[in-house]
Amino acid sequence: MRAKICGIRNESDLRIALEGGADAIGLICGINHRSEDEVTPEVARRITAATPPFVSTVLVTHRDTPESILDLADQTGVNTIQVHGIVTLETLRAVRAGAGSRKILKAIHVSGEEAVDDAVEAAPHCDALLLDSRSKDRLGGTGKTHDWSISRRIVEAVAPIGTPVILAGGLNPGNVGAAAEQVGPYGVDVNSGVDDPNGDKSPELCRDFVRGAAGARA
Repeated sequence: MRAKICGIRNESDLRIALEGGADAIGLICGINHRSEDEVTPEVARRITAATPPFVSTVLVTHRDTPESILDLADQTGVNTIQVHGIVTLETLRAVRAGAGSRKILKAIHVSGEEAVDDAVEAAPHCDALLLDSRSKDRLGGTGKTHDWSISRRIVEAVAPIGTPVILAGGLNPGNVGAAAEQVGPYGVDVNSGVDDPNGDKSPELCRDFVRGAAGARA
């Protein structure tokens, strides 16, 4: 069970995520609403450069044109692009076509039954789906869970296509095991669920989250 720790803001957060066992780190850059964890392209590139081999660096962005998404990926130096905004299939296909060796994750906002059809439609055009919660004013980063039974249906629906599914949305060390066992994803993703009261990444919570995900796999 691969684990991504998102909302990395500086080298200290990066070190804590890596020591906790993260397989991937998320850099929030170019989004449409206020985020406590957004970084500039320059900071994102500095963090990417400090990330060791075999750890994925993921750009999380709300940009919605192929040109702006790919330009930001170039600026930040990431090896994976998480298309987290509201984009058309045409845009998703264009991003993938222009991404070169980069992998493309497509966020699916699980707010109702329609998410199953959205996921099946997008699955052939990306390297993985990321299932996240959304609220009235946030396309992710809500800190709230969604209906995991719908997420399970998505995993089952896209299995014949072969697209991996990553579960996000309100996960933390206390619920990641149950979530992973119920949904059966390829990987899990966390942000605020491993923050300390100051909004910094907690070494203990990062470690416990990764262990909880691994325990679900076992």
